[in-house]
Amino acid sequence: MALSLFGIMEASTMAGCIVLLIVGIVLVVKGGDWFVDAASWFAEVSGIPTFIIGATIVSVATTLPEVLVSSLSAGEGAAGMAIGNAVGSVNCNIALIMAVSLLFTPSVMKRRDYIVKIFMLLGVIAVLWGLSVTNGQLEWWEGILVILFFFAFMVENLLSAKRHSKMLDENPKEEINENGIRLFTAEEFEFDLRKQFDSKSIITMKRTGMQFEKSTLVKNIVLFVIGAGAIVVGAQLMCDNGAEFASLLGVSQDIIGVTILAVGTSLPELVTAITAIVKKKSDLSVGNIIGANIIDISLILPLCAFITAGKFGGALPISPQNTVIDFPFCLAVAGLALLPALALGKFKRWQGALLLAGYVTYITLLVLNTVGTIHIF
Repeated sequence: MALSLFGIMEASTMAGCIVLLIVGIVLVVKGGDWFVDAASWFAEVSGIPTFIIGATIVSVATTLPEVLVSSLSAGEGAAGMAIGNAVGSVNCNIALIMAVSLLFTPSVMKRRDYIVKIFMLLGVIAVLWGLSVTNGQLEWWEGILVILFFFAFMVENLLSAKRHSKMLDENPKEEINENGIRLFTAEEFEFDLRKQFDSKSIITMKRTGMQFEKSTLVKNIVLFVIGAGAIVVGAQLMCDNGAEFASLLGVSQDIIGVTILAVGTSLPELVTAITAIVKKKSDLSVGNIIGANIIDISLILPLCAFITAGKFGGALPISPQNTVIDFPFCLAVAGLALLPALALGKFKRWQGALLLAGYVTYITLLVLNTVGTIHIF
């Protein structure tokens, strides 16, 4: 058994692995939910636009499970699970979660917000696929090349946030009556009355003018910390018991990585997408998925390469499965989901249907190859 950071978090029986895997998934999902809620609240009160919240704050928050699971797997020598989880999460995010989102709420694409991020995502997938075909491994110095995409992504987001902030400052969305007086909503009026009686418990943000009670601030800080802790513990449970589950089943860690771990660690993105569908905030869902995918590919795999080089003194091995089917499928679904929308200016339901059919085909091929019905790699 691999050594767990928390000591006794790995079962030795099939039933035990399943139970602890489920516990880990629950902790990751619930912890991710709390973490995302708190992170989104902090972003909202600071005045960051919805799309930027989706592409940065929420994306980093919902990507934490993948980062931790893959990093822990790499540190324990389970390279197949580390890479499979990262690439499999991208495939799951696009071909399953985005597909579901597009089937229910196809949205208009704001080209200016998406174009740079789209080509960043396609570019980093293509670079990693090229490196895997050429070398069959990822060296630490190649990891530096790949992680530059992550830093470029963050810089682009900062510039985008600055543009949005400038537009917001130039065009404030306030209701003004014919006398030039700002109109208060019923909620604002009620809150203003409450503030007069309890002003000591109210905090006002200077930049946005938003007001909230001190108890709300404390609540979100607690949710942020507890959520992060739950993600860490849940990720460790999934990593340890995922490896043991693969061993007991007699299947490769690559398969476990792109299926159970990938779907499990992508559940926060699924929760975010479902919430966005219900609230009809499709920009938040799509922005979150694009941002999360760029982080998955451009941050996680370089980190795994650095961990492998530091701990084992070698390169991160890339399996034939990753080279032959995982990376090609990843590039294909990213292109199918984003390029037509970029050309048409909006997403279509048929894209969601094709992506979902592609994901089912992808998983079916992996399973058939594993049981020996067909031979792909």
